[in-house]
Amino acid sequence: MSATPPASSLREPLLLDVEGMKCGGCVRAVEQRLLQTEGVRQASVNLLTRTAWVDLEPRVDGPDGSAADPLPALLGSLEGLGFQARLRPQEPEPASQRERRQAEQWWRHWRQLLVALLLLLVSGLGHLADAGLLAWRGPWPLLGSPWFHALVATLALAFPGRPILVRGVRSALAGMPGMDTLVGLGVASAYLSSLVGWLWPASGWPCYFNEPVMLLGFVLTGRFLEERARYRTGRAIEELGALQPDHALLLLGDGPPRQVRVGGLRPGDRLRLLPGDRVPVDGVVLEGCSRVDASSLTGEPLPQSVEPGSELAAGLLNVESSLVLEVRRRGADSAIARIVRLVERAQARKAPIQGLADRVAGRFTLLVLLLALATLLFWWLWGCRHWPEVLTMAAAAGHGAHGHGALAHGGVGTGTPFSLGLQLAIAVLVVACPCALGLATPTAITVGSGLAARSGLLFRGGDAIETASRLEAVLFDKTGTLTIGRPLVTAVRVVGAAPGSPAEVAEAARLVQLAASLEQHSRHPLAHAVLQEAQGRGLPLLGVSGAQTLPGEGVQGLVEGSGLVRVGRLDWLARQGVRAEPAATALQQDLESGGATLLAVAAEGRLLGLLAVEDRPRADAAATVGRLRRLGLRLGLLSGDRRASVEGLGHQVGLRPEELAWELRPEEKLERLLLAHRRGAVAMVGDGINDAPALAAADLGIAVGTGTQIAQESAALVVMGEGLDGIVRALEIARRTMAKVRQNLAWAFGYNLIVLPIAAGALLPGFGLSLSPELAALLMAFSSITVVGNALLLQGLPRDAAP
Repeated sequence: MSATPPASSLREPLLLDVEGMKCGGCVRAVEQRLLQTEGVRQASVNLLTRTAWVDLEPRVDGPDGSAADPLPALLGSLEGLGFQARLRPQEPEPASQRERRQAEQWWRHWRQLLVALLLLLVSGLGHLADAGLLAWRGPWPLLGSPWFHALVATLALAFPGRPILVRGVRSALAGMPGMDTLVGLGVASAYLSSLVGWLWPASGWPCYFNEPVMLLGFVLTGRFLEERARYRTGRAIEELGALQPDHALLLLGDGPPRQVRVGGLRPGDRLRLLPGDRVPVDGVVLEGCSRVDASSLTGEPLPQSVEPGSELAAGLLNVESSLVLEVRRRGADSAIARIVRLVERAQARKAPIQGLADRVAGRFTLLVLLLALATLLFWWLWGCRHWPEVLTMAAAAGHGAHGHGALAHGGVGTGTPFSLGLQLAIAVLVVACPCALGLATPTAITVGSGLAARSGLLFRGGDAIETASRLEAVLFDKTGTLTIGRPLVTAVRVVGAAPGSPAEVAEAARLVQLAASLEQHSRHPLAHAVLQEAQGRGLPLLGVSGAQTLPGEGVQGLVEGSGLVRVGRLDWLARQGVRAEPAATALQQDLESGGATLLAVAAEGRLLGLLAVEDRPRADAAATVGRLRRLGLRLGLLSGDRRASVEGLGHQVGLRPEELAWELRPEEKLERLLLAHRRGAVAMVGDGINDAPALAAADLGIAVGTGTQIAQESAALVVMGEGLDGIVRALEIARRTMAKVRQNLAWAFGYNLIVLPIAAGALLPGFGLSLSPELAALLMAFSSITVVGNALLLQGLPRDAAP
């Protein structure tokens, strides 16, 4: 087995913004190019958000201790493929700058829409003029001039159509044709054939300059509507980012507060927070008492009380009175900034179900090109000879020198085998929609993860959402998960001392002091209870050296004035050579009968006494267990605590005796997880601190109550706040999201399977039905918008809906 690289050699995954992607073929091309770049281990691209998540190999330092930066190579390789990419900045974007950027983008999109509508208007009037429906008065004779329509088509291709043509040629030359290649080839074919037919009438080629103009109009209109739908799917991140204000009130000495930008704040700065203000950065309260609203961040509806010493995360809303804060972390490292980055990376990581769609989309364009070529050759060389009536229907439809009067019935407006084959081939090129295949999964994943984030539920990727949707079992840790994680010391018993005697009181204080001095080096919730007890008794902590935590057993170290001290399970102390006297066994039975967890304290190999610690179940634990059971999930509790404590908690929250397991070491928890995994996907719910191995081993690790440490946890789903009901809601969102994914994929595959044969003329001989290129372009745009619109229906799920 290879050695694990040191932490300094590990590199954070990169998140890139990639411009120019239009379809699933583009996604496949970008992913392949990234994976071909040296140093890239994994790459995942999201068509909807136009982002690429890149996981890098461990860094290999050079002789001078430096390592090559892989970013320039990544950006250069994508630029060579025709895609502009940049590293997403770590600093949060100010709201004013974000609004200005969005305004510029929307002006560009609206301008594109106006151009598209103008093209459709000119093309539509040209069709009406060809059909003889417009009187030749005023400006209308201009619409009957072939040179005018040739000029309009030339300008349309040279200006609004130029980006499509350029991107299409670039991707084709790179060997990875995409949506722009299909549209560009269709528009260019219609334009060039019309140009030849107009300048060289003897060729018999069709002349319909209105057609490429109308094609471009429909394509640009569809992309505008699709862009609006894309924006709606990404509003969750915008709403999260808006929770962090641009400015803060900085306190400088005794002077009045000064307004400064949040980006300039550093740890140690003091801030004034007024009622109605949002917390700008993570900090701790120095002065004042108030209540803060965390509903926008965690979904918890009730305000929380804060006082000096309380830690506040960025994004919380101050409700009642003024506070003075000390900055703990700068804006880029705040909780809300980390949440936004986590959601962005989660949306960039695709679900496994998307792999099939991406593989199909990567080869889809080539198949469409071959089908279009086959359609042209078939109708030109054989089809019209076998079914000559299709040309008769086309001639009866009636059409002018540069247009036609039928869109989808009675022929396609041509009179020669070549012109019929060419128009059907153009329809095949334009109606094909790899966009729908590429958007089917990321639209639903983006909307679902955003909806979850607004409720304080943070999925780490589309793979986590897919796993959550197919769970069959949920296993819980006890302390800090089903319980509130803040247990209290309820009893202190000294071995060999009479209860209530002065000696017993003095020895009890020493017992708590030794345990607290050692437990200050542990993050276990039981350690926090011991520290609270020492603080309540006013006991100073002693110096400790060589402290060591043994997971599932206890803590040991050298305590000043007392030698080697151990705090932990009684059976662990026995294995270390500490002898338990009969009096200690009696005390143990008495305390455990009430369901308390015991901590035994020993110094220099002699048992000093026992601490009884009790935790309370979370207020919504019983309700959450009941709702999970109604979802058809198998449940279980894996705990290292004593049997009496575990059984008492199981009875309170509604778990059955056969669903309980106690006195488990970490490796035994992993064994239970593997056994449960044999019957289906299993989730492990823990507090995200001491349960990292179990969270990582489960199909879905769920961390509860770790809102400010989410970036360091190993869980695939983080439930912020103090409640458990978010677990049920997360599973409900995951199930609905994957249902939308399956619906979108069925639509995307079904659409292409149905319309491509129709566009190729499959219904033309028997029914006289076909798709004109204009109608094909309209259907293509509609298919992408349908996929995005279906995903947006997820936003109709209320935030507090119960499954």
